[in-house]
Amino acid sequence: MGKQFSLTTSDQHKLGAYRADPKGAPKGGMVVVQEIFGVNHHIRAVCDRLADHGYVAVAPAVFDRFVRDFECGYTPDEIANARSYLGNLNWDLMMADIAAAQADMKDVGPVGVIGFCMGGTAAFLAACRLPGLSASVSFYGGQIGKFADEKPKCAMQMHFGEKDEGIPMDVVAEITKKQSQAEIYTYPDAPHGFGCDERASFRKEASDLAWQRTYEFLAKHMK
Repeated sequence: MGKQFSLTTSDQHKLGAYRADPKGAPKGGMVVVQEIFGVNHHIRAVCDRLADHGYVAVAPAVFDRFVRDFECGYTPDEIANARSYLGNLNWDLMMADIAAAQADMKDVGPVGVIGFCMGGTAAFLAACRLPGLSASVSFYGGQIGKFADEKPKCAMQMHFGEKDEGIPMDVVAEITKKQSQAEIYTYPDAPHGFGCDERASFRKEASDLAWQRTYEFLAKHMK
């Protein structure tokens, strides 16, 4: 359904991206922010899924800043390799990458952002730091607790698994306290990555419910 293309950021960095378009007139656009595994099959499938629901979806390859065209799966070795790049992350530069994807959809209506894991934190930061977004959805954003004093400029929804070893529930409680305006949901039997059907941590019931809530949230705020 989608296409590979390139974006250019405000600092003249060129990065890869994947874009999926709906068959009819779009309801708006969604920036899809990857996990540490690149714009891989799962992230492209998320874009296609959003396109099926009427949204243009663009996933910028935010790792292109330091490793071009990176994508991988979820074996222990692949996960370890992906984690080796975490020291290269720069949230400010990632905001520039997200802004470039946002600009690519300026003619499709309201634009939101959705992200997973690392991208879930980026989606929260984009809501706080980038102008012009209508909605932001974060799935298991592991670093949000560090930035929870920042205030989103748009409607915010977050999803966390109660069995997520990387995001303790006391951190989620603190986020909930500081982000009282946000919709925040937890899922009792869900570990980290519960929304990815290509991982052993996938939990269909929790994922389906989280996506149902996501679509309802977008329908409410992407106007």
